[in-house]
Amino acid sequence: MIHVEIQRDSLGKYRSFRCTGHADYAEAGSDIICAGVSALVINTVNCIQDLNHENPVVHVDKANGGYLEMIFRGEPSRQSGYLIECMIHGLDWIIGQYGRTYLDYVIKEAEKC
Repeated sequence: MIHVEIQRDSLGKYRSFRCTGHADYAEAGSDIICAGVSALVINTVNCIQDLNHENPVVHVDKANGGYLEMIFRGEPSRQSGYLIECMIHGLDWIIGQYGRTYLDYVIKEAEKC
């Protein structure tokens, strides 16, 4: 199963997200759920970096079940928050089509530093 954890602060601003696991919907290379989630998550990071000119911390590890984490270094822009909302919308769409057997996500309040 793919699990996405999204953190936002008490003001509702997104601070980070983490995507782990594999859907196991089909064989590696043919898994449309993994491909869809990967496209959503990677595109969100790329747009935050390339279009919004923000420089978040990004960790990626394809081994050990797949892992991508993005953490804003400072105050995220309103546009970056919108991009994360678009990612969530895409995740909801995939869940609506294929169910929570292969993908789930949670939005949590970010831990205070």
